[in-house]
Amino acid sequence: MTFSRKKLWMSSRDYVMITLAALIYGFGFSAFILPEKVVIGGVTGLGTIVYFLTGNPYSIGITQYAINLVLLAIAWRIVGKTFVYRTVFGATVISLVVMFMPPLFDGPLVPGQPFMNVCIGAVLSGLALGIVFIHNGSTGGTDIVAAIVAKKSNVTVGRTMLYVDFAIISSSYIFFHDITTVVYGFIVLFVLTYMVDLMINTNRQAVQFIIISKHWEKIANAVNKYGRRGATVIDGMGWYTKQPVKILLVVCRKIESVTIFRIVKNVDPNAFITQANVNGVYGQGFDQLKFKADDELNKKLDEEAGLDGAKA
Repeated sequence: MTFSRKKLWMSSRDYVMITLAALIYGFGFSAFILPEKVVIGGVTGLGTIVYFLTGNPYSIGITQYAINLVLLAIAWRIVGKTFVYRTVFGATVISLVVMFMPPLFDGPLVPGQPFMNVCIGAVLSGLALGIVFIHNGSTGGTDIVAAIVAKKSNVTVGRTMLYVDFAIISSSYIFFHDITTVVYGFIVLFVLTYMVDLMINTNRQAVQFIIISKHWEKIANAVNKYGRRGATVIDGMGWYTKQPVKILLVVCRKIESVTIFRIVKNVDPNAFITQANVNGVYGQGFDQLKFKADDELNKKLDEEAGLDGAKA
């Protein structure tokens, strides 16, 4: 019963955060980007092109939702049902927001500052999309394509969005022949994708600790019990004292580093400890490798293993 309540709470929290993110995205787009007549990437950008061509204020949300319905069928089998459910929810909310929020703003909130407006709008939009992805959802469009690619490879979500959106923004020149708005569109694209990667990777960043202490065993036990992380014990020698020492190697998420510091300080305030950022950590408790298997390499490895076994 406790597990069911916890699961219900986490799921409800995700939907609340997705709704909040959709409102933030709609505000950034409607109050800063759209009034500057800038075409951004994704299905929102396609909807913007339709809006500028037809003058129908509802065309952005309608176009966005129609394209999302097509992409959802592809995501169903690859990404999973949970992602699709949250994408349907997120896409519905964001479509309603970009349908009804733009008429609330007659012009940009910072008049006469197009560069500042597109930057602020991009930061808000990227922040919103990052929140959506952190909570296992999507607002649809190229987000779905990015999530599919991220599921099958180690290419980041932001980079995938960069490639797809680059083509959409470039196509706007064909319709409007205005290089200035295209440049602004690219500015929005780069700032937005950077914010998305920043939001997502902040939760995935890892750090590595090297801890030297006479109370290494007590620290290792505490790391296991309270830090919920493993610890590797390495034999070493202090060259100044010429005495053998035990070295603890601990890897954890960056947001968990404070817990490790507190454990060490409580057990041994005089412990020698170093902390270093780690670019990638793969394995149990961390990320999983998503590279495709190399059949030729596997065959060679099997052959070498067979030869080694025959020699033994």
